[in-house]
Parts: sequence; C-alpha cells; structure tokens
Amino acid sequence: MRMTLHDLKRQFLEYLEIEKGRSIHTVTNYDHYLSRFLEYSKVTDPKKLTEEMVREYRLWLNRQPGTKVGRQIDTLKRKTQNYYLIALRAFLKYLRRRGVDSLNPERIELAKVPERSLDLISANELTRLMEAPDSTTLVGMRDRAMLELLFSTGLRVSELCGLSQEDVDLTRDEFSVRGKGDKVRVVFLSDTAREAIRSYLKERKDFDDAMFVQYGKNAKQTATENRDLRLTPRSVQRIIKKYATIAGITRKVTPHVIRHSFATDLLSNGADLRSVQALLGHAHIGTTQIYTHVTDKHLRDIHKKFHSRK
Repeated sequence: MRMTLHDLKRQFLEYLEIEKGRSIHTVTNYDHYLSRFLEYSKVTDPKKLTEEMVREYRLWLNRQPGTKVGRQIDTLKRKTQNYYLIALRAFLKYLRRRGVDSLNPERIELAKVPERSLDLISANELTRLMEAPDSTTLVGMRDRAMLELLFSTGLRVSELCGLSQEDVDLTRDEFSVRGKGDKVRVVFLSDTAREAIRSYLKERKDFDDAMFVQYGKNAKQTATENRDLRLTPRSVQRIIKKYATIAGITRKVTPHVIRHSFATDLLSNGADLRSVQALLGHAHIGTTQIYTHVTDKHLRDIHKKFHSRK
C-alpha cells in the first residue's frame, strides 16, 4: 500500500525526534510548517509534488499577514517564509533517502533576506547594566550573578535557565553546557562572574537544584503548586528589561543583546572568529560572521587616516 504525504510526514517527525535528537519544540515547528504546506497543496501523493506548486505556495506565503506595524499589518517576513521552505526541503531530502519518488529538494531555493543587523549597547551602558542590581538584597545578588554569567559566557537564555547548581564548579573557571542540537561546549567564568555567583549561592536558603530561582509572590505560588522554582526565559527577559530602564538605557536590551556584547568584546580585543564560533556554540561560521563588520578596527583606522574630513 502506497503511503500518503501525511503518513510520511508523521514518520519524518518521528525521525527528527528519535534519530536526529531534535527537541520537542523543533519537531512541533516542523509539524506546523509542513502541515501548512499540505493544507495549501491538498496533495497526498508524493509523486504529484511539482516546482510550479511550490512556486505558487511561495507566492501565497509572501501575501500572508505577519506582524502588526502601527495600524498596518505587515506581510510575512522573508526570514519566516524561509522557515517554511527549509522544513519542506528537509522533508523532501528525507523522502529521497527513503527512496520515495518526489520533487527534488535542490529545486527549492530560499528567499534572499536582508543582512542581519545587530542590537548592541556601548561598553558604558553594559557597565551601568551590570551595576544596576542592588547587591545588598538576595534578589539583587541573583540578578547581578545572572548578568555577569551571561556576559562572561555568552550563554543563550535557554541555556542559562537550564543550569543547575551542580553544573557549575566554582573551583574552576570553566564548565560544560548543553546547547542547541543537544551539542555540548565549554564556556568560561570570569573572576567577577565567579564571585557574583558564589556570593549569591552563599545567601540562598532554599533547596532547589536550579542555579537561578524565583522569589516573591510567583515563588510562593510555584511552591504551593509543587513546581520547579527555576527562572523561565521570559522571566529573565523581564528582569533584564527592568535593569536596562534603571541604568537609563533607552534601546531594547535582551539576553541576546548581552550575548552579542560578549562576542563583539572578544573580537574587538583580538580573538579569532573560529574561537568565538566555538564559544558561542554556532554550528556554522557564517552565523558568527555577522559580528565582524562592527569590530573591524583596521577599517576604522583606515577611515581616520585617509578620510579628508578629519
């Protein structure tokens, strides 16, 4: 009995989860992207997928509503459209490995997207952000340790929230973290980050395993419901936004902005791109290259030396 595209999609998602070790979140996204294509195409036979069908699907995606800008609703961003195409291409590659006759995945080209821009804060703003928490309180000590750790290691917010106390050995200046794609990398603690974490942990009275935990009303409700006290990525984003306001920083500051600052700080001080790639946990060097144009001191020196308007 010939399998339908819906049957094959289910097997592909199981393959992503079991064989490739993708997270549930990633599998759910792939399910959403592929389901939308199958609903649009109304095709069940893999042999009947054509380039023309994909071209019409791309036109349809390009006209779908996206984010709201002011009073107007913008169309779906090119980057978001590419997520749908990447999922479809990965699915077709899976079918080819299975020996299922269908559309050649190489025929699907991604849309060109504008070069990614970086949200950065100055060194002075970063210093003000780090000093914003009140280190005489337990909450302030937690938040100072969290900010110092983010800048010392370049951790993603999900990696930060996933840390347990046993993951970080304060007698050493390094520890391992499991990041995207379940890949393990080594990150390093600055002296300032180590002391901030040590001071925070020394004052804690709870027995939760998490490195960073909730306090206040939310913590009491969480404890009543017998749930983990661990901070969530959304909580960390709110905390950093609060301290950015206290520090008088008008631009948007997120955990990822601190990760950007970590990378640009290393490159500005002479670190090579490959090392920064490893420290950030980027799978491809191209992802790390977005930082080079803002840290090229040589070009800045050339401009100062040779530009006519001194």
